[in-house]
Amino acid sequence: MKTKCGFVALIGAPNAGKSTITNHFVGSKVSIVSPKVQTTRTQVRGIGINGDSQIIFVDTPGIFKPRKRLDRAMVASAWNGAVDADVVVLVVDSKRGIDSDTRTIIERLNKGRARAVLILNKVDLVQKETLLELSLELNNLFQFDQTFMVSATKGDHIKEFYKYIAESLPNSPWLYPEDQISDMPLKLLSAEITREKLFLNLNQELPYALTVETELWDRQENGIRVEQTIYVERDSQKSIVLGKGGSMVKRIGQAARKEIQELLEEKIHLFLFVKVRSNWGDDPARYSEWGLDFNS
Repeated sequence: MKTKCGFVALIGAPNAGKSTITNHFVGSKVSIVSPKVQTTRTQVRGIGINGDSQIIFVDTPGIFKPRKRLDRAMVASAWNGAVDADVVVLVVDSKRGIDSDTRTIIERLNKGRARAVLILNKVDLVQKETLLELSLELNNLFQFDQTFMVSATKGDHIKEFYKYIAESLPNSPWLYPEDQISDMPLKLLSAEITREKLFLNLNQELPYALTVETELWDRQENGIRVEQTIYVERDSQKSIVLGKGGSMVKRIGQAARKEIQELLEEKIHLFLFVKVRSNWGDDPARYSEWGLDFNS
């Protein structure tokens, strides 16, 4: 039996639905999701099987106009994922349409990438006539190999996309065991899950001013003891994360523990600590842990 295997880079503007597509394909949480833009900070690989093909989706950070060092590193990571991939897929939020970020991405595709596939996501939120106009306009800007109109959240019409990708990959042995869904270390994945809960529970810009690190991962007789530190930039932010009487961090910890436990199917004892580290966004060690280039 001939097998196929390859890397498929999902690129697009922030919050287009790249992480939702990755998670839907593998059938589990490997990339965090929130309604806020720029949630994904580094490349996340979601691994799954379709027929005889092993598809390795590379969920990349959203591409936008960077302002800070971390922004530049995230955008560079997204484009690096595209350069190394066997197939590049541009994901566009159908409701948002062609914004400045998407135009910038297409301009770069025209300069350096001969082939790409288009996904119009969130089609359940848009009229059919609008979708057809959007598809035509995008294909006038770049000649995509194929266009798919899907709702990643609901799973509508997405199986056709997976089948197309599976057939497009090169002949190759599978690179990962059949039951592996990601190559992200558990310590990093668990920290990302906690960061997702911070995004979902905190308002405005605060989630962008913090990071989460797993300091301890200790397998014990009664489960796994996980200690994580939430780093913020100022004392006022620490107070918000903690909440009155520690209520906010307790709520976040309960939600994170539940999801990590369901993902690993093991008992998890999660302990969260909140500390101030004003310059965490300029610490090369953080970038190295995320697989980002500090000097981008």
